[in-house]
Amino acid sequence: QVQLVESGGGLVQAGGSLRLSCAASGRTFSIYRVGWFRQAPGKEREFVAGFRWSGGTTYYADSVKGRFIISRDNAKNTVYLQMNSLKPEDTAVYSCAADAGYGYAYWGQGTQVTVSS
Repeated sequence: QVQLVESGGGLVQAGGSLRLSCAASGRTFSIYRVGWFRQAPGKEREFVAGFRWSGGTTYYADSVKGRFIISRDNAKNTVYLQMNSLKPEDTAVYSCAADAGYGYAYWGQGTQVTVSS
């Protein structure tokens, strides 16, 4: 099992920044990739950013490219999502998820991000 705990959400004005954290514990050696997802009210959950746990290429949704940065602190088993130039349309519940080789089976509880105009 892998446990994921997000933190760092909140209310911010448009143009501001927030950094989300996702702390992983448990069988982290089994993780193949990690992703951040978000779901706005009345909308489908969408992929935001991700990378392979072993390192390498990062992936971003077109809507956040150039504004969001995903990174990892290996020593802390923590994944970060730095969100800059936030827009009202970025308002959503953000969740991190881990794939242990058979899809994103492990999810955190989510953290609310609200961007005011």
